[in-house]
Amino acid sequence: MAGMVYLVGAGPGDYRLISLKAVDCLKQAEVVVYDRLADDRILQWAPDDAEYIYVGKASSNHTMKQEDINQLLVDKAKAGKCVVRLKGGDPFVFGRGGEEGLLLQENGLPFEIVPGITSAISVPAYAGIPVTHRAVATSFAVVTGHEDPTKGKSNMRWEHLATGVDTLVFLMGVANLPHITAKLIENGRPSDTPAAVIRWGTKPEQRVLMTTVGTAAEDVAKAGLKPPAIFIVGDVVNLREKLQWFDEPKTHPLFGKTVLVTRARSQASKLTARLEQLGAKVIETPAIRIEEPADNYAAIDAAIDKLNDYQWLIFTSTNGVEHFFARLLKAGKDTRALGYAKVGAIGSATAEKLKAYGIIADVVPQEFRAEGVLEALKGKVPPHAKILIPRAQEAREILPEKLREQGAVVDVAPVYQTVAAAVDGEALKAQLANGDIDLVTFTSSSTVTNLIQIVGSAESLAGVKTAAIGPVTADTAKSNGIEPDIVASEYTIDGLVEAIKANI
Repeated sequence: MAGMVYLVGAGPGDYRLISLKAVDCLKQAEVVVYDRLADDRILQWAPDDAEYIYVGKASSNHTMKQEDINQLLVDKAKAGKCVVRLKGGDPFVFGRGGEEGLLLQENGLPFEIVPGITSAISVPAYAGIPVTHRAVATSFAVVTGHEDPTKGKSNMRWEHLATGVDTLVFLMGVANLPHITAKLIENGRPSDTPAAVIRWGTKPEQRVLMTTVGTAAEDVAKAGLKPPAIFIVGDVVNLREKLQWFDEPKTHPLFGKTVLVTRARSQASKLTARLEQLGAKVIETPAIRIEEPADNYAAIDAAIDKLNDYQWLIFTSTNGVEHFFARLLKAGKDTRALGYAKVGAIGSATAEKLKAYGIIADVVPQEFRAEGVLEALKGKVPPHAKILIPRAQEAREILPEKLREQGAVVDVAPVYQTVAAAVDGEALKAQLANGDIDLVTFTSSSTVTNLIQIVGSAESLAGVKTAAIGPVTADTAKSNGIEPDIVASEYTIDGLVEAIKANI
């Protein structure tokens, strides 16, 4: 039985500009045939066990010829596979999707086209340049910049193109700028026409060079701008002065900054999203991986068997909440098993996680650390109260120790442990040494110790700014030879982001 091929546009660069339908296709893919994507995070929506085939093409460097790519799609579809052919931009805007579709049709194989946002309009938009604008430009053309200037006869109708369209957008044309600009001027486009070259458009690395048709080639050479970039010509370019937004400091104060997020991969998304909203380029390198505790949940399962014995449950992290309730459900119980026990949360994020399970915390301290919990519990815990603390296997002992000193009977039950993640330490070390990373974030003590383990020593972070989510994490950094430049006053992800925003 024949499979199905989806010719999918991945958009211009920012992975969030992919369509919902494209994501749906990726989720069901058995084979993903993909180009050199501007952001590999687009692949996150495809199954881990899918077959990934890279066929990317850079200037003068083709991993696979187009004819071979076409046949590959046919072969995989004939084998009954669900194939996603993932292409940057849109499949039909210089994407050669038509050639792929035609061969599939000739072989009687089903396919669908999933349009993508083309860089022809999105990249100028991210630079604050509309391709059309009332009273300025009522037409635009998208032109390939790849035409070989040495061939005998051009397929371009330069005599019509140069002056017949208000806005011209050349894709993949940086290497041919001397030829393109010369042809435009030769065919009547004034040399002083505003122009712009936009590199890595829609991504945090975006760079915009304002120029003119007459000086563009020289300006690009001086600036050292390399592909991928587009060249846009027309009076609309001047609108960038007022419409600039993506690389505008007031809108995106972290634009141009690269931030290393060291949270566990499953938890990095919120911090990444907040930093990206502020314009940062985020590198997710999980320093920790969350695993089951060393005792295989023996302690927490035993505690769950006698939940009625506890007067208080105190949660010190969102992970603790999540893993505790997973074990509770596995035991065939739900929140009713907590009975009349009071519940404490170390901070607002942990309290919010409890709400997701239908529990409103009785105590949430003003200061989100163990000392704050102890202060908040004063006068609320009766003598000899029995307390359960589901937490990480490795954690500060101050909370259970102080509660015991006050006469409480405290059971500490590990519900997870953090271990160093499998990361290419040498590659990360090189990025730090080369100045490719402006800021490293630490969201827990374990991210500090495990990152140092990954890169070999604290010296690898010398010269790179660091930000800690709170004083406990900051103290761990200091004890390992790292003096944090930023310490959040509110010990949450939002608090960390606000501290970074104010201090970087």
